[in-house]
Amino acid sequence: MRRLLVLAFVVRGTLLAGTAADIARTLHENSFDQTECYRVRDINIVKEDIKIYLTDGHLIFSKPVAGRRIAAAFVGDVEGGDGEVILMPPNRAERTSLASYSGTPNLDEHFQAALFLFTGPEYTAILSQFPKDPVNKKVTDVAGTMDETWTPLLRSLADSFQIRVALDLLGGTAGHPGIFAALFENSKFGNFDVIFDPNGQEQIAAGRVSSRDNQSYFDTWTSFADRSARRNPPRHPEDVQLSDYRISSTLNTDLSLDCDTRVKVKPLIDGATAVAFQMTSEMSVASATVDGKPAEVLQRDSVHASAERNDEVLLVFPPEPLQAGREYEFEFKHSGKVIRDAGDNVYYVSARGNWYPSHNLQFARYDLEFRYPADLNLVAAGDIVEDRTEGDHRITRRRTASTIRFAAFNLGHYETVRLERPGYVVEVCANRAVENALIPRPRQTLSVPITTTQQRHDVIMALPPQPLDIPNPVDELRRVAADVAASMEFMVSKFGPPALPHVTVSPIPGTFGQGFPGLIYLSTMAYLKNPVGSGAGVNESQQLYFDEFLQAHEVAHQWWGNRITTSFYRDGWLMEALANMSALLYIEKRKSPRSGELMLDNYRKLLLEKGPNGQTVDATGPVTFGPRLNGSQSPTAYRTITYGKGLWVMQMLRRRMGDDRFLAALVDITKRFDHREITTDQFRQIAVEHLPPHSDDPKLESFFEQWVNGTGIPSLKLTYSVKGKAPDLRLVGTLMQSDVEPDFTTLAPIEIEVARGQIVTKWVRTGPDANFSMPLTQSPLKVTLDPHYSVLRRM
Repeated sequence: MRRLLVLAFVVRGTLLAGTAADIARTLHENSFDQTECYRVRDINIVKEDIKIYLTDGHLIFSKPVAGRRIAAAFVGDVEGGDGEVILMPPNRAERTSLASYSGTPNLDEHFQAALFLFTGPEYTAILSQFPKDPVNKKVTDVAGTMDETWTPLLRSLADSFQIRVALDLLGGTAGHPGIFAALFENSKFGNFDVIFDPNGQEQIAAGRVSSRDNQSYFDTWTSFADRSARRNPPRHPEDVQLSDYRISSTLNTDLSLDCDTRVKVKPLIDGATAVAFQMTSEMSVASATVDGKPAEVLQRDSVHASAERNDEVLLVFPPEPLQAGREYEFEFKHSGKVIRDAGDNVYYVSARGNWYPSHNLQFARYDLEFRYPADLNLVAAGDIVEDRTEGDHRITRRRTASTIRFAAFNLGHYETVRLERPGYVVEVCANRAVENALIPRPRQTLSVPITTTQQRHDVIMALPPQPLDIPNPVDELRRVAADVAASMEFMVSKFGPPALPHVTVSPIPGTFGQGFPGLIYLSTMAYLKNPVGSGAGVNESQQLYFDEFLQAHEVAHQWWGNRITTSFYRDGWLMEALANMSALLYIEKRKSPRSGELMLDNYRKLLLEKGPNGQTVDATGPVTFGPRLNGSQSPTAYRTITYGKGLWVMQMLRRRMGDDRFLAALVDITKRFDHREITTDQFRQIAVEHLPPHSDDPKLESFFEQWVNGTGIPSLKLTYSVKGKAPDLRLVGTLMQSDVEPDFTTLAPIEIEVARGQIVTKWVRTGPDANFSMPLTQSPLKVTLDPHYSVLRRM
């Protein structure tokens, strides 16, 4: 899960006049200052790697907000007038990404107009350049037109950055350059954005809003650390430490939720005057206090929320600056609708991990109380410490046995199976009905073909409604419970105790699952006997996925994602890949190695599917791009690459290391990073420690550069011959590679059966001239290229 994109505190300083709400309102009502309009020539704006040149045109500044001008608009509306923006990504993956969208690995675009939003010194920096050219002077003839044209866009852009701009204007980035966002317009792309955020983990990003099939996407062309950060990587320490959540919630008859959330907050930086939290846009905060004293809250209006991300940053301003090391109690009164009805009293929670204010998903203890209609069942993280009925309502209180990153809940009309095992308990719930989307549709008409000697007739016959064979999830409850318990036993035997000793599995409509600490959401499809149909047309891998693999994957998240986690979007793939790998190991043991190969084959097929642009899904980007992968070019690439390519990365490492060494590396991770965050490079370093002696690529740098940070799936072809006479023979061969760039390289195993049951494996590095040879004392019985799924390749 990504960290907050805004600085989460405001350092003590002189606050400007007005409250955060005043600033937010002024931003929304801001316009351009017609007395601050200029004819400009040869004005430069440089933000680290971003270079912007206003060659010739007109520039107008916005009216002040909290005493500072925070925006400007440029138009190249004079003869020969235009501007230019230059941006050069620092590595191959980002250049490839940029080229896939813009057609060039380096951005060098002329533009006719631009809108700039900034909280740094841009206003004075631009004015300081005026004396170098007499053309730079105030004008009035175009001021009115520019104000009228650009003010609506200014307000829209300011609304998008409302929280961050308000924070900066209140002193949150004192001593820092401030945010800089530029919206450019040119004939090639229409509109595109370039953003500089000095507080981000990656300070520079470029992209644009695109549409496909009536859906809007923000395509991230490139995102990377700026020049200064690459030379001296910044640390991103926590600014506050959270502990002891106490949440009291009431579920009303209209399914709305009223909550009182209390959490202890310990500032790690002295003088903080604001703390940032994240929460779904479906919930709104009515009030907040700090140690019982009223605090101001700035939360962006939900109408501006991202439909895809579905969360927002909210700022809390305590009545006085916070002292480092002291513990405060923050209390929020918030409400909203986060529960949906999928039909026939099948419910689900839409905001499963962000229905209350959180901060960077830190590990904390939770005490949860729910008051809800007595005819419902409600499950949540933690052990039950109180459960009673008051009239038409039921009150259930749960408490977590250890710290977790977030607390989830679910509700419905459930039947439940409880299974107790040494050290942990598993409860599996099933709805008594299925959602409307899974109810078969009745057949009302029948088309009967009648063939005569002259012609064929299709006779439409009206039929009475036929009885529907409606699936009942309860029928399969014990099977599902047994499968979940079996996968839990396997994971516990490999990785130790789960995140919480009480694990509840509950259904959710759709074809997905989610593994939260102590609470697993499992697709209704997993509760159906034939979730994808029956007969010859059934996709065997889909059947296996819903029967076994999905459950095991979500169970594995009790470790990968809940005991061990990540904080940066580029590392998020690890948790899904490790959960998928754990599920693969499980189904191989429970069923057969062929079952694992079936899943690998399916993911390989999905990775090689081609989109409208003719590129394979794999070519969309490397696994480290995370959510950036979902864009207009390939809207579902994130899931395929993160889960599929990620699983293949783990499988290839497993084959290089051997099962025992690979599993030892995973166990090592659970010990070293328990309740901690791991990065991709730290994962690589642990894998290196467990490599066999004398390994080719001993630091796995080539492997990670190619398979983790790069793209490409090769076709491999083996040719060989045996030369000489026994016992002085030599196996000579060539491993030919195609369908990838010339500099693509990887290791592939060649198995030589030298005698019955005696096999020698030789790893050969692919490339333009991948020749190999090895001595033999007798002719081989068989020579096979990669028989055990050791390399992701085209088949």
